[in-house]
Amino acid sequence: MLDDFFIRAIIGGIGVAVVAGPLGCFVIWRRLAYFGDTLSHSALLGVALALLLELNITFTVFCISVVVAMLLMLLQRRASLSSDALLGLLAHSALAVGLVVLAFMTWVRVDLMGFLFGDILAITRADLIMIWFGGVAILIALIKIWRPLFAATVSYELATAEGTRPDFASIVFTVILAAVIAVSMKIVGVLLITALLIIPAAAARRFSKSPEQMALIAIIIGVFSVWLGLSGSLEFDTPAGPSIVVAALSFFIFSILPLPKLKPGNQYQKIEPAKAKLDTETP
Repeated sequence: MLDDFFIRAIIGGIGVAVVAGPLGCFVIWRRLAYFGDTLSHSALLGVALALLLELNITFTVFCISVVVAMLLMLLQRRASLSSDALLGLLAHSALAVGLVVLAFMTWVRVDLMGFLFGDILAITRADLIMIWFGGVAILIALIKIWRPLFAATVSYELATAEGTRPDFASIVFTVILAAVIAVSMKIVGVLLITALLIIPAAAARRFSKSPEQMALIAIIIGVFSVWLGLSGSLEFDTPAGPSIVVAALSFFIFSILPLPKLKPGNQYQKIEPAKAKLDTETP
């Protein structure tokens, strides 16, 4: 009989995987891997401020991630630096400031490894409620903006001409991504959140014929990664968060083996002429 804490970890991990799958697809399609990494690095600054001001950690991480994302958008329009330079600047600055603030807080005992690499086995019932109710809200919001966001991914100019408000969809997507990072922090930690977003979606691309199918397969791979990762962690006494990522990595490795390729469907045929090729390369 499995222990209560393991069941909670499975349920919580599956909840995050269901949300991270579709979002990870857009992260790959829009080449935003480093952007997600920047938001995850800023999460540690949110943790430091939450402990300093005695606020809810998840809510504070969400707020800081949104602020960093909006700051990035503002700097991209006004600064002379390239996007990748701004991403690197914000990512490492937020991480460094967070670590410095935590170092000054000598009166607070902080499990830094837990925040960096997650502690999924410590999930409580309250965490499960937040993950699943928040996940449902995030999926509803993603469904609402799916069409304009996907249109902007194919061609920003075409989406603007069709009046789908791509800028608004991008802002909502950014807020959603920040929310997922805030929730996922307890599952895999701030340093592995981007991997949970990207790897299942990257593995799913090989086996999908349409964007919707890729999102669904990414969810399935994420769910199995959580199950296999936690089972392996229990069996071999390895860290739970990294074990989940390693399980997802095994699916990706399988996806790039020289197997017969599936014929791409109409959806991908429309994307590739407009935006070259949707691949798993980060910026």
